[in-house]
Amino acid sequence: MDFEKYFQDELLEHEAVLKATREALQPAFAAMLACWAKSVRNGGKILFFGNGGSAADAQNLATELAVRYRRDRAPIAALALTTDSSVLTAAGNDLGFENIFSRQVEAIGNPGDVAVGISTSGRSPNVVNGLRAARTKGLITAAFGGGDGGLLPEVADHLLIVPSRTTARIQEMHITLGQMLCGALEIELGLVAS
Repeated sequence: MDFEKYFQDELLEHEAVLKATREALQPAFAAMLACWAKSVRNGGKILFFGNGGSAADAQNLATELAVRYRRDRAPIAALALTTDSSVLTAAGNDLGFENIFSRQVEAIGNPGDVAVGISTSGRSPNVVNGLRAARTKGLITAAFGGGDGGLLPEVADHLLIVPSRTTARIQEMHITLGQMLCGALEIELGLVAS
């Protein structure tokens, strides 16, 4: 293995995707921030969900909001639908894995809340179904995706589609954009100074 080439190639690809993301997603980022802020101001909450690395991102982002991101401040209502093993296994067993998020959205989502699905391909059936259930119930739907967005444009009101087809690069941009949204939301809500 040519370690030096691998090292340089990975970072160059990351740099190229970062540049393309910066050029493509600023308006979509601003729109997503505005919908999150409106929901929270109106007493809503943000529900995050995804699979694998996207599940980890969902948990990380919900924690950043519910606990704190940069400084101590009032909590922001946020929850990852990826953390309750009893709910996940019961729903998976009784209703099918494709319904593990939609069932939770139906149970705890309220009109005006924001449902945020995270899927690098945009084709994860449980994420798509979760967003469909959210839309049916009157939640604002938002998604993080990559490539061509898969099915996410059909089910999400707000989209951050990373311009890449490499899963690792998409995931890197998802957590970067997600954490940026957490920081911007704290400022937008007046909970911390800019």
